[in-house]
Amino acid sequence: MPIKVTRSFDFAYYQLEKYNLKESLTTKYNGTWVSTSSQEYIDKANAISRGLLKLGVKPGDKIAVISSTNRTEWNILDIGITQLGALNIPIYPTISKDDYEYIFNHAEVTHCFLSDEELFIKANSIKGNVPTLKEIYSFEEIKNCKNWKEVLELGKDESNQAQVEEFKNNVKPDDLATIIYTSGTTGRPKGVMLSHNNLVSNVIDSYPRLPIEGEMKVLSFLPVCHVFERMLLYLYQYSGTSIYFAEAIDKIGENLKEVKPSLMSVVPRLLEKVYDGIIAKGTELTGIKKMLFFWAVDIGLKYEPYRKNGWFYHQKLAIANKLIFSKWREALGGNLRTMVSGSAALQPRLARIFTAAKMHIMEGYGLTETSPVVSVNMYKNHMMRIGTVGKPIDNVEVKIAEDGEILIKGPNVMKGYYKDPEKTASVMTGEYFHTGDKGELDKDGFLKITGRKKEIFKTSGGKYIVPALLENEMKQSRFIEQILVIGEGQKMPAALIQPNFEFLRGWSKIHHEPILGNNEDLIKNPHVIERIQKEIDKGNKNFGKWETIKRFELTPEVWGIDNGLLTPTMKPKRIEILEKYKHLYNKIYDIDQ
Repeated sequence: MPIKVTRSFDFAYYQLEKYNLKESLTTKYNGTWVSTSSQEYIDKANAISRGLLKLGVKPGDKIAVISSTNRTEWNILDIGITQLGALNIPIYPTISKDDYEYIFNHAEVTHCFLSDEELFIKANSIKGNVPTLKEIYSFEEIKNCKNWKEVLELGKDESNQAQVEEFKNNVKPDDLATIIYTSGTTGRPKGVMLSHNNLVSNVIDSYPRLPIEGEMKVLSFLPVCHVFERMLLYLYQYSGTSIYFAEAIDKIGENLKEVKPSLMSVVPRLLEKVYDGIIAKGTELTGIKKMLFFWAVDIGLKYEPYRKNGWFYHQKLAIANKLIFSKWREALGGNLRTMVSGSAALQPRLARIFTAAKMHIMEGYGLTETSPVVSVNMYKNHMMRIGTVGKPIDNVEVKIAEDGEILIKGPNVMKGYYKDPEKTASVMTGEYFHTGDKGELDKDGFLKITGRKKEIFKTSGGKYIVPALLENEMKQSRFIEQILVIGEGQKMPAALIQPNFEFLRGWSKIHHEPILGNNEDLIKNPHVIERIQKEIDKGNKNFGKWETIKRFELTPEVWGIDNGLLTPTMKPKRIEILEKYKHLYNKIYDIDQ
Protein backbone atom coordinates (compact mmCIF):
# COMPACT_ATOMS: atom_id res chain seq x y z
CA MET A 1 0.00 0.00 0.00
CA PRO A 2 1.54 3.37 -1.05
CA ILE A 3 2.57 5.82 1.66
CA LYS A 4 -0.19 8.30 2.48
CA VAL A 5 1.29 11.72 3.00
CA THR A 6 -0.22 13.36 6.08
CA ARG A 7 2.86 14.93 7.71
CA SER A 8 5.55 17.13 6.15
CA PHE A 9 8.32 14.55 6.54
CA ASP A 10 6.23 11.95 4.68
CA PHE A 11 7.10 13.66 1.37
CA ALA A 12 10.67 12.33 1.45
CA TYR A 13 9.48 8.77 2.14
CA TYR A 14 6.83 9.08 -0.59
CA GLN A 15 9.52 10.19 -3.06
CA LEU A 16 11.73 7.24 -2.12
CA GLU A 17 8.91 4.74 -2.58
CA LYS A 18 7.44 6.17 -5.80
CA TYR A 19 10.42 7.68 -7.65
CA ASN A 20 13.66 6.66 -5.84
CA LEU A 21 15.68 9.44 -7.49
CA LYS A 22 19.43 9.29 -7.93
CA GLU A 23 19.45 13.09 -7.83
CA SER A 24 16.91 14.13 -5.23
CA LEU A 25 18.82 17.11 -3.80
CA THR A 26 21.91 18.67 -5.40
CA THR A 27 24.20 21.34 -3.95
CA LYS A 28 27.47 22.76 -5.29
CA TYR A 29 30.48 22.30 -2.99
CA ASN A 30 33.89 23.71 -3.95
CA GLY A 31 32.84 24.12 -7.57
CA THR A 32 31.32 20.64 -7.98
CA TRP A 33 27.63 19.68 -8.00
CA VAL A 34 27.06 16.91 -5.45
CA SER A 35 23.79 14.94 -5.57
CA THR A 36 22.01 13.17 -2.73
CA SER A 37 19.70 10.30 -3.72
CA SER A 38 16.23 9.73 -2.23
CA GLN A 39 17.65 6.82 -0.21
CA GLU A 40 20.64 8.80 1.10
CA TYR A 41 18.29 11.69 1.97
CA ILE A 42 16.21 9.39 4.20
CA ASP A 43 19.26 7.62 5.65
CA LYS A 44 20.88 10.89 6.69
CA ALA A 45 17.60 12.27 8.08
CA ASN A 46 17.24 9.16 10.27
CA ALA A 47 20.87 9.52 11.40
CA ILE A 48 20.14 13.13 12.38
CA SER A 49 17.05 11.97 14.32
CA ARG A 50 19.07 9.34 16.18
CA GLY A 51 21.82 11.86 16.94
CA LEU A 52 19.33 14.47 18.17
CA LEU A 53 17.74 11.93 20.51
CA LYS A 54 21.18 11.23 21.98
CA LEU A 55 21.58 14.97 22.53
CA GLY A 56 18.37 14.94 24.55
CA VAL A 57 16.04 16.45 21.95
CA LYS A 58 12.42 15.51 22.58
CA PRO A 59 9.02 16.15 20.96
CA GLY A 60 8.05 19.82 21.13
CA ASP A 61 11.65 21.10 21.30
CA LYS A 62 12.42 24.03 19.02
CA ILE A 63 15.48 23.80 16.76
CA ALA A 64 16.59 26.82 14.75
CA VAL A 65 17.91 26.28 11.22
CA ILE A 66 19.61 29.22 9.49
CA SER A 67 21.30 29.17 6.09
CA SER A 68 22.62 31.92 3.83
CA THR A 69 21.73 29.82 0.79
CA ASN A 70 19.40 26.88 0.15
CA ARG A 71 21.23 23.57 0.47
CA THR A 72 20.81 19.84 0.92
CA GLU A 73 21.64 19.94 4.65
CA TRP A 74 18.62 22.15 5.40
CA ASN A 75 16.25 19.54 4.00
CA ILE A 76 17.92 16.62 5.76
CA LEU A 77 17.63 18.49 9.06
CA ASP A 78 14.00 19.39 8.36
CA ILE A 79 13.05 15.70 8.12
CA GLY A 80 15.35 14.68 10.98
CA ILE A 81 13.82 17.27 13.32
CA THR A 82 10.14 17.06 12.46
CA GLN A 83 9.81 13.26 12.43
CA LEU A 84 10.73 13.34 16.13
CA GLY A 85 7.83 15.69 16.82
CA ALA A 86 10.30 18.54 17.38
CA LEU A 87 9.79 21.86 15.56
CA ASN A 88 11.95 23.31 12.79
CA ILE A 89 12.28 27.06 13.42
CA PRO A 90 13.63 28.52 10.15
CA ILE A 91 15.22 31.96 10.56
CA TYR A 92 16.12 34.56 7.94
CA PRO A 93 19.92 34.86 7.77
CA THR A 94 19.83 38.61 7.13
CA ILE A 95 17.82 39.81 10.14
CA SER A 96 19.49 41.75 12.94
CA LYS A 97 21.27 40.30 15.96
CA ASP A 98 18.50 41.75 18.14
CA ASP A 99 15.87 39.87 16.13
CA TYR A 100 17.92 36.66 16.49
CA GLU A 101 17.91 37.12 20.24
CA TYR A 102 14.18 37.90 20.29
CA ILE A 103 13.24 34.83 18.20
CA PHE A 104 15.58 32.44 20.05
CA ASN A 105 14.09 33.48 23.38
CA HIS A 106 10.49 33.72 22.20
CA ALA A 107 10.63 30.24 20.64
CA GLU A 108 12.83 28.87 23.46
CA VAL A 109 15.28 27.39 20.94
CA THR A 110 17.35 24.48 22.33
CA HIS A 111 19.75 23.87 19.41
CA CYS A 112 20.79 25.87 16.37
CA PHE A 113 22.13 24.67 13.01
CA LEU A 114 23.58 27.27 10.67
CA SER A 115 25.54 27.44 7.44
CA ASP A 116 28.60 29.63 7.79
CA GLU A 117 30.99 31.69 9.90
CA GLU A 118 29.17 35.00 9.50
CA LEU A 119 25.96 33.50 10.89
CA PHE A 120 27.88 31.71 13.64
CA ILE A 121 29.41 35.00 14.83
CA LYS A 122 25.94 36.56 14.98
CA ALA A 123 24.27 33.61 16.73
CA ASN A 124 27.19 32.97 19.10
CA SER A 125 27.21 36.61 20.21
CA ILE A 126 23.71 36.25 21.68
CA LYS A 127 24.11 32.69 23.00
CA GLY A 128 24.72 33.92 26.55
CA ASN A 129 21.39 35.80 26.48
CA VAL A 130 19.37 32.70 25.49
CA PRO A 131 19.04 30.40 28.54
CA THR A 132 17.46 27.53 26.56
CA LEU A 133 20.16 27.38 23.85
CA LYS A 134 22.43 24.37 24.46
CA GLU A 135 24.57 24.22 21.33
CA ILE A 136 25.26 25.65 17.88
CA TYR A 137 26.32 23.46 14.93
CA SER A 138 27.47 24.57 11.48
CA PHE A 139 27.31 23.00 8.02
CA GLU A 140 30.68 24.44 7.03
CA GLU A 141 33.95 23.88 8.92
CA ILE A 142 34.25 26.79 11.35
CA LYS A 143 36.82 27.32 14.07
CA ASN A 144 35.38 27.01 17.61
CA CYS A 145 32.02 25.77 16.31
CA LYS A 146 30.73 22.22 16.40
CA ASN A 147 29.96 20.71 13.00
CA TRP A 148 26.65 19.11 12.03
CA LYS A 149 28.59 15.99 11.04
CA GLU A 150 29.08 15.36 14.76
CA VAL A 151 25.32 14.79 15.04
CA LEU A 152 25.41 12.51 11.97
CA GLU A 153 28.29 10.61 13.58
CA LEU A 154 26.30 10.25 16.84
CA GLY A 155 23.46 8.84 14.74
CA LYS A 156 25.58 6.19 13.04
CA ASP A 157 24.72 3.89 15.91
CA GLU A 158 21.30 2.56 14.87
CA SER A 159 20.42 1.07 18.24
CA ASN A 160 17.82 3.80 18.93
CA GLN A 161 16.15 3.71 15.48
CA ALA A 162 13.15 1.94 17.05
CA GLN A 163 12.71 5.01 19.27
CA VAL A 164 12.84 7.25 16.17
CA GLU A 165 10.08 5.14 14.58
CA GLU A 166 8.01 5.37 17.75
CA PHE A 167 8.27 9.17 17.86
CA LYS A 168 7.55 9.33 14.12
CA ASN A 169 4.40 7.22 14.50
CA ASN A 170 3.23 9.47 17.33
CA VAL A 171 3.30 12.63 15.18
CA LYS A 172 -0.27 13.52 14.19
CA PRO A 173 -1.26 15.62 11.14
CA ASP A 174 -2.64 18.37 13.38
CA ASP A 175 0.59 18.62 15.41
CA LEU A 176 2.81 21.66 14.93
CA ALA A 177 5.58 21.21 12.35
CA THR A 178 7.12 24.65 12.45
CA ILE A 179 6.95 28.20 13.74
CA ILE A 180 7.88 30.69 11.04
CA TYR A 181 8.79 34.17 12.21
CA THR A 182 7.63 36.56 9.55
CA SER A 183 10.15 39.14 8.47
CA GLY A 184 7.51 41.51 7.22
CA THR A 185 7.55 45.14 6.16
CA THR A 186 6.50 46.36 9.63
CA GLY A 187 7.11 45.63 13.31
CA ARG A 188 8.53 42.75 15.38
CA PRO A 189 8.56 39.26 13.86
CA LYS A 190 5.40 37.24 14.58
CA GLY A 191 5.65 33.48 15.11
CA VAL A 192 3.24 31.80 12.69
CA MET A 193 2.33 28.30 13.90
CA LEU A 194 1.86 25.85 11.02
CA SER A 195 0.82 22.24 11.51
CA HIS A 196 1.83 19.30 9.35
CA ASN A 197 -1.68 19.34 7.88
CA ASN A 198 -1.43 23.05 7.02
CA LEU A 199 1.67 22.37 4.92
CA VAL A 200 0.63 18.99 3.49
CA SER A 201 -2.84 20.15 2.44
CA ASN A 202 -1.31 23.16 0.71
CA VAL A 203 1.14 20.99 -1.23
CA ILE A 204 -1.49 18.46 -2.31
CA ASP A 205 -4.05 21.15 -3.21
CA SER A 206 -1.41 23.08 -5.21
CA TYR A 207 -0.11 19.99 -7.00
CA PRO A 208 -2.69 20.02 -9.84
CA ARG A 209 -1.45 23.48 -10.87
CA LEU A 210 2.17 22.34 -11.31
CA PRO A 211 3.07 21.65 -14.96
CA ILE A 212 4.76 18.25 -14.65
CA GLU A 213 6.22 16.86 -17.87
CA GLY A 214 8.29 13.72 -17.30
CA GLU A 215 11.59 13.94 -15.46
CA MET A 216 12.22 17.52 -14.44
CA LYS A 217 14.88 19.62 -12.75
CA VAL A 218 14.15 22.75 -10.75
CA LEU A 219 16.47 25.48 -9.50
CA SER A 220 15.78 26.63 -5.94
CA PHE A 221 17.08 29.98 -4.73
CA LEU A 222 14.32 31.88 -2.88
CA PRO A 223 14.98 31.64 0.88
CA VAL A 224 13.77 28.26 2.20
CA CYS A 225 13.10 29.97 5.54
CA HIS A 226 10.19 31.59 3.67
CA VAL A 227 7.20 29.24 3.50
CA PHE A 228 6.73 29.81 -0.26
CA GLU A 229 9.99 28.09 -1.21
CA ARG A 230 9.67 25.50 1.56
CA MET A 231 6.22 24.45 0.35
CA LEU A 232 7.59 24.23 -3.20
CA LEU A 233 10.44 21.97 -2.04
CA TYR A 234 7.85 19.61 -0.54
CA LEU A 235 5.84 19.85 -3.77
CA TYR A 236 8.89 19.01 -5.88
CA GLN A 237 9.58 15.97 -3.67
CA TYR A 238 5.94 14.88 -4.01
CA SER A 239 6.16 15.14 -7.81
CA GLY A 240 9.49 13.32 -8.18
CA THR A 241 11.36 16.42 -9.35
CA SER A 242 15.14 16.78 -8.92
CA ILE A 243 16.01 19.88 -6.89
CA TYR A 244 19.20 21.88 -7.51
CA PHE A 245 20.13 24.65 -5.09
CA ALA A 246 21.49 27.89 -6.57
CA GLU A 247 24.81 29.06 -5.12
CA ALA A 248 23.74 32.68 -4.61
CA ILE A 249 21.51 35.29 -6.20
CA ASP A 250 24.43 36.68 -8.24
CA LYS A 251 25.21 33.19 -9.56
CA ILE A 252 21.69 32.43 -10.82
CA GLY A 253 22.54 33.15 -14.46
CA GLU A 254 25.53 30.83 -14.31
CA ASN A 255 23.60 28.13 -12.42
CA LEU A 256 20.71 28.26 -14.91
CA LYS A 257 23.11 27.44 -17.74
CA GLU A 258 24.70 24.60 -15.76
CA VAL A 259 21.51 22.98 -14.43
CA LYS A 260 19.13 23.75 -17.34
CA PRO A 261 16.01 23.58 -15.14
CA SER A 262 12.46 23.32 -16.45
CA LEU A 263 10.98 25.35 -13.60
CA MET A 264 11.95 27.78 -10.88
CA SER A 265 10.26 30.09 -8.41
CA VAL A 266 10.86 33.82 -8.69
CA VAL A 267 9.89 37.11 -7.10
CA PRO A 268 8.83 40.03 -9.31
CA ARG A 269 11.99 42.01 -8.54
CA LEU A 270 14.15 39.22 -10.00
CA LEU A 271 12.04 39.09 -13.17
CA GLU A 272 12.29 42.87 -13.46
CA LYS A 273 16.09 42.66 -13.24
CA VAL A 274 16.26 39.83 -15.79
CA TYR A 275 14.03 41.78 -18.18
CA ASP A 276 15.99 45.02 -17.70
CA GLY A 277 19.23 43.11 -18.37
CA ILE A 278 17.83 41.66 -21.60
CA ILE A 279 16.59 45.07 -22.77
CA ALA A 280 19.97 46.64 -21.93
CA LYS A 281 21.67 44.11 -24.22
CA GLY A 282 19.12 44.83 -26.91
CA THR A 283 19.92 48.55 -26.83
CA GLU A 284 23.57 47.73 -27.54
CA LEU A 285 22.63 46.12 -30.87
CA THR A 286 22.77 48.09 -34.11
CA GLY A 287 21.00 48.17 -37.44
CA ILE A 288 18.63 45.37 -38.45
CA LYS A 289 19.45 43.29 -35.35
CA LYS A 290 18.32 46.10 -33.05
CA MET A 291 15.21 46.72 -35.14
CA LEU A 292 14.26 43.01 -35.02
CA PHE A 293 14.94 42.81 -31.28
CA PHE A 294 12.57 45.66 -30.40
CA TRP A 295 10.00 44.48 -32.96
CA ALA A 296 9.90 41.15 -31.06
CA VAL A 297 9.66 42.94 -27.70
CA ASP A 298 6.73 44.97 -29.01
CA ILE A 299 5.02 41.74 -30.17
CA GLY A 300 5.64 40.11 -26.78
CA LEU A 301 4.25 43.03 -24.80
CA LYS A 302 0.94 42.70 -26.68
CA TYR A 303 0.57 39.00 -25.80
CA GLU A 304 -2.80 37.62 -24.69
CA PRO A 305 -3.21 33.96 -23.66
CA TYR A 306 -5.14 31.37 -25.63
CA ARG A 307 -4.57 32.93 -29.07
CA LYS A 308 -6.95 35.81 -28.38
CA ASN A 309 -4.92 38.09 -30.67
CA GLY A 310 -5.76 36.03 -33.72
CA TRP A 311 -3.94 34.10 -36.43
CA PHE A 312 -1.80 36.90 -37.88
CA TYR A 313 -0.45 37.93 -34.45
CA HIS A 314 0.63 34.35 -33.74
CA GLN A 315 2.39 34.11 -37.09
CA LYS A 316 4.45 37.16 -36.09
CA LEU A 317 4.98 35.73 -32.59
CA ALA A 318 6.31 32.49 -34.08
CA ILE A 319 8.90 34.51 -36.03
CA ALA A 320 9.78 36.54 -32.91
CA ASN A 321 10.26 33.30 -30.98
CA LYS A 322 12.50 31.81 -33.63
CA LEU A 323 14.68 34.89 -34.14
CA ILE A 324 14.76 36.58 -30.72
CA PHE A 325 13.01 34.83 -27.82
CA SER A 326 14.85 31.56 -28.47
CA LYS A 327 18.03 33.42 -27.47
CA TRP A 328 16.36 34.60 -24.26
CA ARG A 329 15.50 30.99 -23.40
CA GLU A 330 19.04 29.88 -24.21
CA ALA A 331 20.46 32.56 -21.88
CA LEU A 332 18.27 31.12 -19.08
CA GLY A 333 19.44 27.55 -19.58
CA GLY A 334 17.42 26.53 -22.63
CA ASN A 335 14.81 24.38 -20.82
CA LEU A 336 13.03 26.91 -18.59
CA ARG A 337 9.33 26.57 -19.37
CA THR A 338 7.64 27.83 -16.19
CA MET A 339 8.34 30.38 -13.47
CA VAL A 340 6.19 30.54 -10.34
CA SER A 341 5.97 34.13 -9.11
CA GLY A 342 4.86 35.22 -5.66
CA SER A 343 5.46 37.59 -2.72
CA ALA A 344 4.50 40.82 -4.51
CA ALA A 345 2.46 42.09 -7.45
CA LEU A 346 3.89 41.25 -10.86
CA GLN A 347 3.74 43.85 -13.62
CA PRO A 348 1.40 42.50 -16.32
CA ARG A 349 3.94 43.38 -19.04
CA LEU A 350 6.37 40.84 -17.54
CA ALA A 351 3.74 38.10 -17.48
CA ARG A 352 2.94 38.91 -21.12
CA ILE A 353 6.43 39.00 -22.55
CA PHE A 354 7.87 35.98 -20.73
CA THR A 355 4.81 33.88 -21.54
CA ALA A 356 5.02 35.04 -25.15
CA ALA A 357 8.65 33.85 -25.07
CA LYS A 358 7.43 30.37 -24.03
CA MET A 359 8.41 30.79 -20.40
CA HIS A 360 5.03 30.75 -18.70
CA ILE A 361 4.61 32.87 -15.58
CA MET A 362 2.41 31.31 -12.89
CA GLU A 363 1.61 34.32 -10.71
CA GLY A 364 0.11 33.36 -7.39
CA TYR A 365 -0.92 34.78 -4.05
CA GLY A 366 -0.46 33.68 -0.48
CA LEU A 367 0.81 34.51 2.98
CA THR A 368 2.88 32.76 5.63
CA GLU A 369 -0.35 32.41 7.61
CA THR A 370 -1.92 30.42 4.74
CA SER A 371 0.98 27.97 4.26
CA PRO A 372 1.20 29.94 1.79
CA VAL A 373 -0.74 29.34 -1.45
CA VAL A 374 -4.24 30.78 -1.75
CA SER A 375 -4.50 31.06 -5.53
CA VAL A 376 -2.30 30.65 -8.58
CA ASN A 377 -2.52 30.93 -12.34
CA MET A 378 -2.03 27.91 -14.57
CA TYR A 379 -1.71 28.00 -18.37
CA LYS A 380 -3.66 24.83 -19.14
CA ASN A 381 -7.47 24.63 -18.95
CA HIS A 382 -7.81 28.40 -19.53
CA MET A 383 -6.86 29.07 -15.90
CA MET A 384 -4.49 31.96 -16.62
CA ARG A 385 -5.61 35.58 -16.61
CA ILE A 386 -2.91 38.23 -16.78
CA GLY A 387 -3.28 40.91 -14.12
CA THR A 388 -4.75 38.45 -11.61
CA VAL A 389 -3.25 35.94 -9.17
CA GLY A 390 -5.35 33.11 -10.57
CA LYS A 391 -8.18 31.07 -9.10
CA PRO A 392 -8.14 29.71 -5.53
CA ILE A 393 -6.65 26.22 -5.19
CA ASP A 394 -8.77 23.23 -4.16
CA ASN A 395 -10.30 23.33 -0.66
CA VAL A 396 -9.42 27.01 -0.15
CA GLU A 397 -12.25 29.51 -0.01
CA VAL A 398 -11.76 33.21 -0.75
CA LYS A 399 -14.31 35.76 0.38
CA ILE A 400 -14.21 39.53 -0.10
CA ALA A 401 -15.36 41.48 2.98
CA GLU A 402 -17.55 44.58 2.72
CA ASP A 403 -14.50 46.83 2.98
CA GLY A 404 -12.74 44.89 0.20
CA GLU A 405 -10.43 42.85 2.45
CA ILE A 406 -9.54 39.33 1.29
CA LEU A 407 -10.63 36.63 3.77
CA ILE A 408 -9.38 33.04 3.56
CA LYS A 409 -10.84 29.79 4.88
CA GLY A 410 -9.29 26.35 4.44
CA PRO A 411 -7.02 23.63 5.86
CA ASN A 412 -4.01 25.82 5.03
CA VAL A 413 -4.91 28.55 7.56
CA MET A 414 -2.41 28.68 10.44
CA LYS A 415 -3.09 27.50 13.98
CA GLY A 416 -2.31 31.01 15.24
CA TYR A 417 0.53 33.26 16.34
CA TYR A 418 2.82 31.65 18.90
CA LYS A 419 2.23 32.95 22.46
CA ASP A 420 -0.09 35.66 21.14
CA PRO A 421 -3.77 34.67 21.38
CA GLU A 422 -4.87 38.33 21.20
CA LYS A 423 -3.09 38.90 17.90
CA THR A 424 -4.50 35.59 16.62
CA ALA A 425 -8.05 36.60 17.59
CA SER A 426 -7.59 39.97 15.85
CA VAL A 427 -7.03 38.32 12.44
CA MET A 428 -9.71 35.61 12.66
CA THR A 429 -13.47 35.82 12.22
CA GLY A 430 -14.65 32.29 12.88
CA GLU A 431 -12.68 30.15 10.42
CA TYR A 432 -11.83 33.08 8.15
CA PHE A 433 -8.36 34.62 8.23
CA HIS A 434 -8.13 38.37 7.55
CA THR A 435 -5.22 38.83 5.13
CA GLY A 436 -4.86 42.60 5.40
CA ASP A 437 -4.90 42.72 1.58
CA LYS A 438 -7.68 44.18 -0.51
CA GLY A 439 -8.90 42.46 -3.63
CA GLU A 440 -11.66 41.56 -6.05
CA LEU A 441 -13.00 38.31 -7.49
CA ASP A 442 -14.08 38.64 -11.12
CA LYS A 443 -17.10 36.88 -12.62
CA ASP A 444 -14.98 33.83 -13.50
CA GLY A 445 -13.47 33.48 -10.02
CA PHE A 446 -10.02 34.99 -10.72
CA LEU A 447 -8.60 36.95 -7.78
CA LYS A 448 -7.07 40.39 -8.26
CA ILE A 449 -5.08 42.13 -5.52
CA THR A 450 -5.82 45.85 -5.34
CA GLY A 451 -3.61 46.91 -2.42
CA ARG A 452 -2.45 46.35 1.13
CA LYS A 453 -5.14 47.46 3.57
CA LYS A 454 -2.69 48.88 6.11
CA GLU A 455 -0.70 50.70 3.45
CA ILE A 456 -3.70 52.37 1.79
CA PHE A 457 -3.79 55.86 3.23
CA LYS A 458 -5.69 59.13 3.10
CA THR A 459 -4.20 62.48 2.23
CA SER A 460 -5.18 65.50 4.33
CA GLY A 461 -7.80 66.21 1.65
CA GLY A 462 -9.51 62.90 2.47
CA LYS A 463 -8.54 61.14 -0.76
CA TYR A 464 -7.53 57.46 -0.64
CA ILE A 465 -4.14 56.48 -2.10
CA VAL A 466 -3.12 52.89 -2.96
CA PRO A 467 0.71 52.94 -2.88
CA ALA A 468 1.16 49.45 -4.39
CA LEU A 469 -0.58 50.46 -7.64
CA LEU A 470 1.52 53.58 -8.04
CA GLU A 471 4.73 51.79 -7.10
CA ASN A 472 4.13 48.96 -9.54
CA GLU A 473 3.44 51.42 -12.35
CA MET A 474 6.55 53.50 -11.66
CA LYS A 475 8.85 50.47 -11.37
CA GLN A 476 8.24 49.77 -15.05
CA SER A 477 10.76 52.55 -15.66
CA ARG A 478 14.32 51.34 -16.18
CA PHE A 479 15.48 54.42 -14.26
CA ILE A 480 13.69 53.35 -11.05
CA GLU A 481 14.99 50.38 -9.04
CA GLN A 482 12.80 50.83 -5.93
CA ILE A 483 10.10 53.28 -4.89
CA LEU A 484 8.05 53.97 -1.77
CA VAL A 485 4.93 56.12 -2.14
CA ILE A 486 4.30 58.30 0.91
CA GLY A 487 1.89 61.00 2.06
CA GLU A 488 -0.43 59.70 4.76
CA GLY A 489 -2.17 62.72 6.29
CA GLN A 490 -0.23 65.08 4.02
CA LYS A 491 -1.57 67.34 1.30
CA MET A 492 -0.28 65.20 -1.57
CA PRO A 493 1.29 61.84 -2.45
CA ALA A 494 5.05 61.84 -2.95
CA ALA A 495 7.79 59.24 -3.30
CA LEU A 496 11.20 58.15 -2.09
CA ILE A 497 13.08 56.60 -5.01
CA GLN A 498 16.21 54.48 -5.28
CA PRO A 499 17.35 54.92 -8.87
CA ASN A 500 18.80 52.11 -10.95
CA PHE A 501 22.36 53.39 -10.65
CA GLU A 502 23.84 50.98 -13.16
CA PHE A 503 21.34 52.03 -15.81
CA LEU A 504 21.76 55.71 -14.91
CA ARG A 505 25.51 55.51 -15.49
CA GLY A 506 24.95 53.92 -18.90
CA TRP A 507 22.40 56.62 -19.73
CA SER A 508 24.84 59.34 -18.60
CA LYS A 509 27.52 57.95 -20.90
CA ILE A 510 25.21 57.86 -23.93
CA HIS A 511 23.97 61.41 -23.26
CA HIS A 512 27.46 62.78 -22.59
CA GLU A 513 26.67 63.56 -18.99
CA PRO A 514 29.60 63.41 -16.55
CA ILE A 515 29.76 59.89 -15.07
CA LEU A 516 30.19 60.99 -11.51
CA GLY A 517 32.16 58.95 -9.00
CA ASN A 518 29.48 58.20 -6.44
CA ASN A 519 25.74 57.86 -6.10
CA GLU A 520 25.48 60.99 -3.97
CA ASP A 521 26.77 63.14 -6.81
CA LEU A 522 24.70 61.30 -9.41
CA ILE A 523 21.35 61.95 -7.69
CA LYS A 524 22.17 65.68 -7.40
CA ASN A 525 22.74 65.98 -11.16
CA PRO A 526 19.86 68.23 -12.41
CA HIS A 527 19.70 66.30 -15.70
CA VAL A 528 19.18 63.03 -13.79
CA ILE A 529 16.44 64.61 -11.65
CA GLU A 530 14.78 66.04 -14.77
CA ARG A 531 14.92 62.64 -16.54
CA ILE A 532 13.38 60.79 -13.60
CA GLN A 533 10.67 63.49 -13.42
CA LYS A 534 9.74 62.52 -17.01
CA GLU A 535 9.34 58.91 -15.88
CA ILE A 536 7.11 59.99 -12.99
CA ASP A 537 5.03 62.17 -15.32
CA LYS A 538 4.61 59.22 -17.70
CA GLY A 539 3.46 56.89 -14.90
CA ASN A 540 1.16 59.53 -13.43
CA LYS A 541 -0.92 59.58 -16.64
CA ASN A 542 -2.61 56.34 -15.58
CA PHE A 543 -3.97 57.80 -12.32
CA GLY A 544 -6.46 60.42 -11.15
CA LYS A 545 -5.02 63.89 -10.45
CA TRP A 546 -5.51 63.52 -6.67
CA GLU A 547 -3.39 60.34 -6.51
CA THR A 548 -0.48 61.33 -8.74
CA ILE A 549 3.02 61.69 -7.30
CA LYS A 550 3.69 65.42 -6.98
CA ARG A 551 7.22 65.39 -5.56
CA PHE A 552 10.02 62.90 -5.08
CA GLU A 553 13.48 62.58 -3.54
CA LEU A 554 16.26 60.24 -4.66
CA THR A 555 18.25 58.16 -2.18
CA PRO A 556 21.99 57.48 -2.65
CA GLU A 557 21.97 54.02 -1.02
CA VAL A 558 20.90 50.85 -2.80
CA TRP A 559 17.98 49.40 -0.84
CA GLY A 560 18.99 45.86 0.01
CA ILE A 561 18.31 42.87 2.20
CA ASP A 562 21.67 43.26 3.94
CA ASN A 563 21.07 46.85 5.04
CA GLY A 564 17.58 46.00 6.29
CA LEU A 565 15.63 48.09 3.77
CA LEU A 566 14.17 45.10 1.87
CA THR A 567 12.57 41.90 3.14
CA PRO A 568 14.20 38.60 2.06
CA THR A 569 11.69 38.49 -0.81
CA MET A 570 12.81 41.96 -1.95
CA LYS A 571 9.84 44.02 -0.77
CA PRO A 572 10.58 47.48 0.67
CA LYS A 573 10.34 47.72 4.46
CA ARG A 574 8.16 50.79 4.87
CA ILE A 575 8.97 51.64 8.49
CA GLU A 576 12.74 51.21 8.12
CA ILE A 577 12.87 53.26 4.90
CA LEU A 578 10.80 56.08 6.37
CA GLU A 579 13.01 56.12 9.45
CA LYS A 580 16.26 56.15 7.46
CA TYR A 581 15.08 58.88 5.09
CA LYS A 582 13.11 60.97 7.55
CA HIS A 583 15.13 64.02 6.46
CA LEU A 584 13.97 63.53 2.86
CA TYR A 585 10.36 63.08 4.01
CA ASN A 586 10.61 66.34 5.96
CA LYS A 587 12.13 68.08 2.96
CA ILE A 588 9.27 66.96 0.68
CA TYR A 589 6.60 68.22 3.06
CA ASP A 590 8.50 71.31 4.27
CA ILE A 591 8.57 70.05 7.85
CA ASP A 592 11.08 71.76 10.15
CA GLN A 593 13.95 69.37 10.91
